[in-house]
Amino acid sequence: MPQGYLALILHTHLPFIRHPEHHDFLEERWLFEAITETYLPLLERFQRLLNDHVPYRVTMSLTPTLLAMLADPLLQTRYERHLEQLIELAEKEIWRTRWEPPFHRLALLYHHRFVTARQLYVETYRRNLLTPFRELMDAGVLEGITCAATHGYLPLMDGQRQAVRAQIAVGVSAFEHAFGRRPAGIWLPECGYHPDHDWVLKEFGLRYCLVDAHGVLFGSPRPKYGVYAPVFCKSGVAAFGRDLESSKSVWSAEEGYPGDYEYREFYRDIGYDLDYEYMRPYLNGDGIRLNTGIKYYRITGQTNDKQPYDPDRALEKASAHAANFMFNREKQIEYLRSVMDRPPVIISPYDTELFGHWWFEGPDWLELLIRKAHFDQQVFTLATPSDYLREFPRNQVVQPTMSSWGNGGYNDVWLCGANDWIYRHLHKMSEQMTQLADEYPQADAYRTRLLNQCARELLLAQSSDWAFILKTQTHTAYAYRRIHRHLARFRALHDAARRGAMEHGQLTAIEHQDNLFPFLDYRVYASRR
Repeated sequence: MPQGYLALILHTHLPFIRHPEHHDFLEERWLFEAITETYLPLLERFQRLLNDHVPYRVTMSLTPTLLAMLADPLLQTRYERHLEQLIELAEKEIWRTRWEPPFHRLALLYHHRFVTARQLYVETYRRNLLTPFRELMDAGVLEGITCAATHGYLPLMDGQRQAVRAQIAVGVSAFEHAFGRRPAGIWLPECGYHPDHDWVLKEFGLRYCLVDAHGVLFGSPRPKYGVYAPVFCKSGVAAFGRDLESSKSVWSAEEGYPGDYEYREFYRDIGYDLDYEYMRPYLNGDGIRLNTGIKYYRITGQTNDKQPYDPDRALEKASAHAANFMFNREKQIEYLRSVMDRPPVIISPYDTELFGHWWFEGPDWLELLIRKAHFDQQVFTLATPSDYLREFPRNQVVQPTMSSWGNGGYNDVWLCGANDWIYRHLHKMSEQMTQLADEYPQADAYRTRLLNQCARELLLAQSSDWAFILKTQTHTAYAYRRIHRHLARFRALHDAARRGAMEHGQLTAIEHQDNLFPFLDYRVYASRR
């Protein structure tokens, strides 16, 4: 038996963004960038590890909104078009940089990456990335877990149990429809835990959830092993607490690996650096400058003076950082094992988009870490939360405290002066949705369509992403539009459901635009009598 276990948890999420009413929509690029820079590189490396017979276990949450977008034919077609544009731009860059060797080499690298991405996406995966994720689960190297339906922030639904229940129920159903199996656990959106919600998790067969460190450490009674072993809530659902030490070394741009000066600079992109007229064909329809993913500089230092990026030096640094991370986990686990009467588990959760999108070398670092963990040490084994629970089924009963992994550790990010106005609407809509579900337990076919779409609009309005954007002041205009659109559509559908009538074309148009969760049954909001 190893001295301990390392559980790498990747949280894979994007809000549902799909605009068939527009030919080209800026925010849809969030998905396209994530596929190109994160999902495809990770899938390629996971498959390579499997082909090389390197045993590993990684846990990945795949949120229902992301699953819906990855399986959507419209977005699949648009992503392929996006790739074609990137390949064309990279070909132009190869010619433009022909007399600049450091940049020419990088232009060739990007062209190769984009061509490889197209080959993987179109030919290997047939445009549906759910397939390779399912295959990795079938191979036993990836443990997939779910999330709440639209990443709704559950602690702020306190007192609205049916709203919480619907988010969890739809999240579990979405995972089952995508992968043909029930998820073992759940990533609570923003690691937002609220006492009593674990009973809802138990109802839907979820065996564990992830919470931030203080959610466990401030629990009652005090956890014997801190965050280095799961605790059982009174419901029997296990809560795994985040390890801050391993998280900080990867998360932090200042103190962590991603800020190393040899790594690629995220904020220098040809979409902003090059002549506007040259870039115009590859910008959004409204002509706004944007990131293309073609970046020629390394971080270099704290000033604006940036030097050309060197992929070989960056890969060497990624290897050194993987070795350093492994060494630190060895020493951490050796110490913990000396003071614990059981092997500890280190829970290391990260946003998946960190690997590749924000930290270009992240996928290489992760692959190198997995290889080194297998070949170069014997202190710990990679494991999933389910693996640990099977090995150690008896655990301390602790009531975790309300917590999140947001700034401040509680609700501050999602409930502040910039976004608090949302919640009176969401709470009222949740009450109205339950009333509708109770009043129409056996609705006719047309009213059922109205009620199902009503539920979709409520779920979409509850997405924590909109409150987060308003707090961080990034894409605020878009977040405002999305919130108000879902509020208005809910009201119109609510009134139409009571009347039993809405102009057919209007309902069809709404269903076409907000088309996620085709399996959704509005009765999930019904009161439990």
